[in-house]
Amino acid sequence: MGVTTDVNIVDLAKGQGALPPEVLDIQDFFDRVIAGYNEGGGPETLPADLDVARSLIPAGTGAYRNFSYISPQIPAFEKEACVGCMECVTECPDSAILAKVVEPDVLSDSLDQVEDTSLREFVGDHFVETTKYYKAYERKGQKGGLFSIVVDPTKCKGCGVCVAACGEHHALHMVEKQQGDKDLVPLYQKTVEFFRKLPETPKRFISERVLADMMLAEHALLYVGGAGSCAGCGEATSIRMMLAATGFVYGRENIGIVAATGCNTVYGSTYPYNPFLVPWTNSLFENAATDAMGVRLRWNQLGWGKKRLWVFGGDGAMYDIGFQALSRMLASGMDIKVLILDTQVYSNTGGQTSTSSFTGQDAKMSAVGKAIPGKTERRKEIARIAMMHPNTFVAQTTPAHINHFYRAIMDANSFDGPAVVVVYTACMPEHGIGDDEALMTARLAVDSRTYPLVMYDPRKGDTIRERLSLKGNPAMKDDWYVNPKTKEEVNFITFARTQGRFAKNFYPDGTPKEILNVSMQDRLANWHMLQEMAGLR
Repeated sequence: MGVTTDVNIVDLAKGQGALPPEVLDIQDFFDRVIAGYNEGGGPETLPADLDVARSLIPAGTGAYRNFSYISPQIPAFEKEACVGCMECVTECPDSAILAKVVEPDVLSDSLDQVEDTSLREFVGDHFVETTKYYKAYERKGQKGGLFSIVVDPTKCKGCGVCVAACGEHHALHMVEKQQGDKDLVPLYQKTVEFFRKLPETPKRFISERVLADMMLAEHALLYVGGAGSCAGCGEATSIRMMLAATGFVYGRENIGIVAATGCNTVYGSTYPYNPFLVPWTNSLFENAATDAMGVRLRWNQLGWGKKRLWVFGGDGAMYDIGFQALSRMLASGMDIKVLILDTQVYSNTGGQTSTSSFTGQDAKMSAVGKAIPGKTERRKEIARIAMMHPNTFVAQTTPAHINHFYRAIMDANSFDGPAVVVVYTACMPEHGIGDDEALMTARLAVDSRTYPLVMYDPRKGDTIRERLSLKGNPAMKDDWYVNPKTKEEVNFITFARTQGRFAKNFYPDGTPKEILNVSMQDRLANWHMLQEMAGLR
């Protein structure tokens, strides 16, 4: 359970500010518990107390967790190549990359106060005149802003997702932290400290039409990092983006989370650290949606009907053991939003298959062998099922499709009733992919019809055809998308070749086994169904 206050957690950590009358003595928690764990002796030296017994953790304690020892590499910034697209900031699973736009005179005054010449040069070299934030404003006769990104070495796990997100711009690349006798970590840390002391990005540089710019607003940064998720985790990116989109519009004090048992509850509440700056509570696999119904009713009694309540859950919580609770919640018509973190496997319990797993997938309890070629069942399509509930908003999206994802969250929040947002969340160890491949995998899942983008909004009309949109998918009226560069068809087999979880169902010469062809036909049948429902077939 998370406890939030109006007192800045940084001030609390420094012993400043008046303490609110909370259940938890937050000052003592920072002085005693956080310090004990950061020094490494917490679990052995600290006594059990009432706070532990009640499972209470203050908000945002993950900000004081240090991951600088995790990876020997860290991203380096090439400012000449940066266009200010914000994709690296958006996609970082650990809030390790921060961005800001600063007016030139403000930056100059701040740099003048840095006594260390080498640090001043290093920090100053992180600001760039982009067309987006500088030249475009100058052309309109306005003062432009200098754009900068910095990497927080205490949060970065070296996954390289930011480099993949930067793509063809090549404004980021991985370098060794130890450069001969020079250690980059202290230098990066001082850069972050300078960065945080700068004023917030002026509102005029944050365009509501450019959804990726939301993370320039500090009030939208409600996931501080410090979570124990795997490097490159697709779930963490999705949660960060959801909180940013919701916080940008509604504010930190108007958001609450009910989290079902899963990876998100483990890395989100590894005592004494949690990454959330909003109230949250952990529940069980099977009853998170039910728990949320109780919270919603109580909030409504208090006159808090406009507060946004989100339920997080994975395959077990929404597809399997908790499906009945989800269905009942949707049928209730309550104003509750659901974020389904769809990894297609029970990552938290060692990689078992679930009803969201794909046919032909190799996993525990559905292992590929001589007699059984992995999972033989067809995948349950939770988005299609959710659409059949009365007056329910439904979206299926991925964090790699930034505008579609943000639009799904914002439309879900504005919908008066239950809403479900199903998100493709790459799981590195269980999918058998590299730490930096979450975005590539998610994009390919959409292009190959493995995981189509969906938006179903009851406000659009009375028929399914009016309500359902497949915009964002390539070649919407065709069976398969054809890559214009290679002229090759992109299908489920194309996708499966990139995933270790399907490797055993390819022959040594690369030919797919029959089970993968069956799975490909299943994906095509699902796509045909969606096309028909949307009036495209």
